[in-house]
Amino acid sequence: MNEQELLQLIKDRKSTRAPFDENHPIDPAVLQTILEAATWAPTAHNMQNFEIVVIDDKSILTKLSELKSTVSPVFLQENYQQLSFTEDELKKKKTGILANQFPPAWLSPEAQQGKMNPSASKLGGQVGNGPVLLLILYDPNRRAPASEGDFLGVMSLGFMLENVWLMATAQGLALHIISAFGNEPLSSEVKKMLNIPASLQITLGVRLGYPLGKDTHRLRVRRDVKDFVSFNKY
Repeated sequence: MNEQELLQLIKDRKSTRAPFDENHPIDPAVLQTILEAATWAPTAHNMQNFEIVVIDDKSILTKLSELKSTVSPVFLQENYQQLSFTEDELKKKKTGILANQFPPAWLSPEAQQGKMNPSASKLGGQVGNGPVLLLILYDPNRRAPASEGDFLGVMSLGFMLENVWLMATAQGLALHIISAFGNEPLSSEVKKMLNIPASLQITLGVRLGYPLGKDTHRLRVRRDVKDFVSFNKY
């Protein structure tokens, strides 16, 4: 792979919300390669501060899909501030996402003001529809020395996830991040169901699979290099 092929792979990496093919399993060798990529991620002080729970048992995925999650008023308010309501607006801003990716209720005046308390909803198809779910666990006891708040450890989790994401993309797999797994009370329910020690924190879920169709409604934008790079002084 040359540098342009690597750059294209990086550009192709994305979170896919299209339905996954439940009848197309992931070859164990492919999954092993993705997990091998995780182990070679750079981590602060080489503390390797993560664990991964691989869930490919359909009965467990079904049970997880029945669990409920909710979003906080703070999320709704801050999410609204980052939205664009037309593609032209998003192309001009170059950051954030389109509002049409969220339920209309999340765009209401109450949601904008942080006064809306949405009801809990089942995880449903975003968990049950797919062959593999990875739960990414964070071990706060494996911390780089003198790292206040373990900022370096959080960065390390990001490095590991990027390795997983790029390798999955290279293998022709789609990936979908489910951040709800890190929220309470859902996180505690999942830990109890899967016998995850209390000392570990669930950070997020990673759904892997082969998509049915294309995720066509999502416009992807990025800032140009000149928008965020300065030379020699800011």
